[in-house]
Amino acid sequence: MEYRTLGKTGLEVSRLGAGLSEIGQELSLDETEQAGQVVNTALDNGINLLDTASCYVNSEEFVGATVAHRRDDYVLATKAGHATSIREGRNPDIDWTYDTIAMSIDRSLERMKTDHIDIVQLHSCSQEILERGDVIRALQDARGAGKTRFIGYSGDNAEALWAVESGLFDTLQTSFNLVDQRARRELLPKAVKQGMGVLIKRPMGNGTWGADPERPNRTAQWNRMLPRAQAMEAIGPLPGAPDDRIELSFGFTLSYDAVDVALTGTKNPRHMASNLELFERGISLDAETVTELESRFDLLDEDWVQLE
Repeated sequence: MEYRTLGKTGLEVSRLGAGLSEIGQELSLDETEQAGQVVNTALDNGINLLDTASCYVNSEEFVGATVAHRRDDYVLATKAGHATSIREGRNPDIDWTYDTIAMSIDRSLERMKTDHIDIVQLHSCSQEILERGDVIRALQDARGAGKTRFIGYSGDNAEALWAVESGLFDTLQTSFNLVDQRARRELLPKAVKQGMGVLIKRPMGNGTWGADPERPNRTAQWNRMLPRAQAMEAIGPLPGAPDDRIELSFGFTLSYDAVDVALTGTKNPRHMASNLELFERGISLDAETVTELESRFDLLDEDWVQLE
């Protein structure tokens, strides 16, 4: 496993990180053993960054139940902002307040059975909320109290750009992949200039490149990305591209020096092991392939906004 320093945080993190939304949202508490297999497989094979969120239903409880005893083995990142988890019901009227953020952080500490979180990120709130300032102050106060070591923003588009340009955050988590490339033009370079650590969600473009368009269990996000992948593929074969579409997708995202961590999420321990085997063999993409993917995106980009 390759490791990087996560921007100005100084944290040493694996380039492949474990995103825990799938285990949290797709497994019940009765399936804690399966969730533990996924997370422990990741940790046992070199992943040392776990990314979760207070609203990922059971995700934080799974961390506390399965790997709290291994706390020194991983960098722990979570997200805050929503008043309650999906499981407990939502109350949008009290989302994105100082008190909600403070409550969420305390709840995350309790759920994950730890005395500190390494990175707490605001979870895709609007620019208006960012400009209001109280949610940022809540993160800063939590950092001052030792509840989190660093603070970050997780999101896309204008909101993410505001967060980067503000200079108030240590890390950025955003979408970037071969069919969602807007971030490479302005957002990622500015994050690097600010010294921010960069975590990438959806590095595989939801697996849409080379996918069967009739596959079952299609998500709304997958349906939004598929036409982009199909249009880019229709131009013709990619020069120098590997046969493995997963290797192609990871290889594109990780070819950018701005990217510190690509997050992979699954509820299946075998899928986690498969991704780890790919990284163990080594992932690299020919510069010619990267350039061709950039050219195709730029050619076809008809308001292909960064997908949230």
